[in-house]
Amino acid sequence: MSIESHLVELVRRHQALEREIERERNHPATSDTQIKELKRKKLHLKEEIERLKQKTSVAA
Repeated sequence: MSIESHLVELVRRHQALEREIERERNHPATSDTQIKELKRKKLHLKEEIERLKQKTSVAA
């Protein structure tokens, strides 16, 4: 898998987590812990996306 395709996949997963967080926020049975875990995963993806963007800009 190329870096670019990996980056596209990470962005797709990041967007999916954003949608899931919004759904969970609107669901009354969701705990704050569940939302925090989703946000943590989303942040991890964002950091990985930024790392790969920097890697591709340095390589270019």
